[in-house]
Amino acid sequence: MGSVVRPTFGGKQPAATTQPAEPQLRPPENRILEQNCIDGLNALPAGSVDLVFADPPYNLQLGGELHRPNNTRVDGVDDAWDQFDDLAAYDAFCRKWLTAARHALKDDGSIWVIGSYHNIFRLGALLQDMGFWILNDVVWRKTNPMPNFRGRRFTNAHETLIWAAKSPKSKYTFNYQSMKALNDDLQMRSDWTMPICSGQERLKDASGRKAHPTQKPEALLHRVILASTRPDDLVADPFMGSGTTGAVARRLRRRWLGFELDADYAAAARQRIDGVVPVDDPTLVAIESKRDAPRIPFGWLVERGELHPGDLLYAGGRRQFTAKVRADGTIVSADHKGSIHQVGAAVQGAPSCNGWTFWHAVQPDGGLVALDVLRQKLRAELT
Repeated sequence: MGSVVRPTFGGKQPAATTQPAEPQLRPPENRILEQNCIDGLNALPAGSVDLVFADPPYNLQLGGELHRPNNTRVDGVDDAWDQFDDLAAYDAFCRKWLTAARHALKDDGSIWVIGSYHNIFRLGALLQDMGFWILNDVVWRKTNPMPNFRGRRFTNAHETLIWAAKSPKSKYTFNYQSMKALNDDLQMRSDWTMPICSGQERLKDASGRKAHPTQKPEALLHRVILASTRPDDLVADPFMGSGTTGAVARRLRRRWLGFELDADYAAAARQRIDGVVPVDDPTLVAIESKRDAPRIPFGWLVERGELHPGDLLYAGGRRQFTAKVRADGTIVSADHKGSIHQVGAAVQGAPSCNGWTFWHAVQPDGGLVALDVLRQKLRAELT
């Protein structure tokens, strides 16, 4: 969450004046621009950004200072960039930067917006009003949240992220297999548990104080960027702040662009990002998708000698269902003949079946191996 220049809405603090940038033929990349994000995003070529990650001002509406039980002051967010005269002023500001983000976003791009209970519901309504298509709301559950020192409410132990496509027709990127692998081969859920930024990851200024009050953990951005971009995609952050988005994008070999008006924040973020070493081997960040993998018909396993006509197939470790391989790539059981999927469904009395995982072939040592393993072996040889 970085600093902003707000338009004037009859408030106490007039907006700083900036000259709108000239439209560009190609978006800048791997840079932090000390520029109003509304002007900066509008100056980008239309449809040039693959992903927008936005951590806007939360408009926390804090009433006075907050102190711990020992009377020490809590170092919260009381900066001018998080203060708006009223909700109408905040909504008007958010509508402007979201409109600019929509202009810069590709038709098949997507946007992530993070916030707290102070602002996330207003942002969600604006996204829907502007034609974005909400894909998920993700709850970031903090393992080490700040306690509620006054004891008058529940401890605020989470923030909410909204993930939205540009429209219902967008063919947005979702790296399902990568998310499943990241989650120990289980589907990634929409509740994410991870700590807030602390320790060595937290940037400090020369006096040892936090360089930015709302620095996000790199683990959070790692998951967001890995889920919804591909290598070399352009990730834009309208409120660059401490540079977490740029640091993670650089490490994962994505292009990035940030907007940040506060010179101190921008300098700290540049120094941080410059120290990040990108993954040296591009194949280590390549996205593996079963949909994009070349199709391997079952018959090819027979043609290439991985299986032979007459070989027996078994239904996994249970072995109560068997079928024989035929020369044309079909299989036959006692009562059924057809593809590995058709026969697998028929013997179970099921409406459908993934024959690649249902049927297993006999190994030379007598063990069983799923047909999908043989398929992956052949796919690797061919690619």
